[in-house]
Amino acid sequence: MTDASNKPTFRRAAPPKPRAPIPAGQSNTAAIGTNGTLRLNKRMAELGLASRREADEWIAKGWVKVNGEVATMGMQVKPDVRIEIARQAQGQQANQVTILLNKPMGIVSGQAEDGHLPAITLIQPQNRWAEDNARFFFHPRQLQSLVPAGRLDIDSIGLLVLTQDGRVARQLIGEDSVMEKEYLVRVSYTGFAEPDGQPDRLLQINDGDPVSSNVQAIFPAAGLEKLRHGLSLDGQALKPAKVTWQNPEQLRVVLTEGKKRQIRRMCELVGLKVVGLKRVRIGNVMLGNLPLGQWRYLAPHEHF
Repeated sequence: MTDASNKPTFRRAAPPKPRAPIPAGQSNTAAIGTNGTLRLNKRMAELGLASRREADEWIAKGWVKVNGEVATMGMQVKPDVRIEIARQAQGQQANQVTILLNKPMGIVSGQAEDGHLPAITLIQPQNRWAEDNARFFFHPRQLQSLVPAGRLDIDSIGLLVLTQDGRVARQLIGEDSVMEKEYLVRVSYTGFAEPDGQPDRLLQINDGDPVSSNVQAIFPAAGLEKLRHGLSLDGQALKPAKVTWQNPEQLRVVLTEGKKRQIRRMCELVGLKVVGLKRVRIGNVMLGNLPLGQWRYLAPHEHF
């Protein structure tokens, strides 16, 4: 919306939203000046106004004011500055969509790999869940800049988020994100366990045939504790995880990080083999009854 002189009309930015604390050992100092200032695009991202890339686009178009003055690219600001956003930017952002997909096995999250189709190819009208109540109409332009916010392995199924909204992507996979991701993990027991006093070696304790029924009954309690905390991958200690038995053959695992094939590799370290993995929740958003291979829009009332 513009006024009669065709100039942008502005609104004042909302107060900052509460943010999760930065995990120990992680840095959030990029783009911060020596005098306590920080880049305007970073401050806008911290306030949840836009992604950094989006903020730069708005600044270039003259859609951002700082303390009443039109912002310039790359400017440094104090944390307490007054930021105003043009209504054009607000309208552009309102048209961005976030999509929830129940990804099937054999589909990759991002770009096509080794002949496997990427998840975005499933985002077509015929694959939209019939029970999706979100008041959005599908349009091919929604596929523009629609990218996965995180990944799900080719041999895993379940909840995958694709979004045009940089704020959502930052919330899910930003450098300071501690978003919970919940998985159901069907396992078999290979018969290996760590011997006492030798945590870096594996000891075979049966004839080597995997056990696929009532795994809970024979899996050592110490192995479950290791899954919860105490394992390392790629030379780095893993963050604590929530791990419980969902049923005798299936674990429920909740992570706040996402190393490549993390759950499968964690299980291997304690003598388990993953035979099925399904992501059922990201933050406050559940996969629910969304059928395999189908998608729906994130509704306006839903928040991760």
